[in-house]
Amino acid sequence: MPAFICTTCGTQHAMADAPPASCAICADERQYVPPSGQGWTTLERLRGSHMATIRREGALLGIGTAPGFAIGQRALLLRTPAGNVLWDCVSLIDDATVEIINALGGLAAIAISHPHYYTTQVEWSRAFGSVPVHLHAADRQWIMRPDPCIALWEGDAKPLLPGVTLVRAGGHYPGGTVLHSAEGGGALLTGDLLQVVADRAHVAFMWSYPNFIPLGAAAVRGIAERIAPYRYDAIYGAFWDRVILSGAEDAVAHSVARHIDWVSRTDAG
Repeated sequence: MPAFICTTCGTQHAMADAPPASCAICADERQYVPPSGQGWTTLERLRGSHMATIRREGALLGIGTAPGFAIGQRALLLRTPAGNVLWDCVSLIDDATVEIINALGGLAAIAISHPHYYTTQVEWSRAFGSVPVHLHAADRQWIMRPDPCIALWEGDAKPLLPGVTLVRAGGHYPGGTVLHSAEGGGALLTGDLLQVVADRAHVAFMWSYPNFIPLGAAAVRGIAERIAPYRYDAIYGAFWDRVILSGAEDAVAHSVARHIDWVSRTDAG
């Protein structure tokens, strides 16, 4: 039986003879079902119509898909002396990508920021010997393909490898997670929980990006408080080139203040 993939968000669902009636992730107000209706594909079909793209992204390696598919994010490969971590996922995984990552030392773990990027997480895990996929337990209801490889964690922080920590930032999803790497000046890998915007000097905080619903002031203060203990000079967003390579802490502080100011105004008409 195939495991059908939603063409709007890229999430792979449990194996079935026919596609699900709907994708729960897209039916949620943080995502959307397009006017054309729910669409489905499979990994086999995707491998025939798309190809993986791999290139350097700052100090990391980015893994994307061409032509763009679903939300269009790219994953990141964080290489450490204790093992490699795949941060976030894309729907397409192929033999060439697996061969390249194995040549770089394989994977010790996979960690994902939030449900929009769960995609084919089970396929990625199995391709590298069923490595654990670390997801925050607060978002367990959005796991569309349960599997023993999924390792749920709780609380506000989880050490993953030496110098690598998962931090529950919250905001976009209750279990929304960022990854902190302490190497060098430090880096935050944030998906779109703290989304690097076009000027690459600020970040954005949204409840729903496609529906343009911003987070409220209290939620943004909570994100700022939970990441405050961690030092970082760089921040990596969810999409190609959305990276701030230096001065990221100051950029986040300014962005937090700016966001709270605007959503708190009563004279912005």
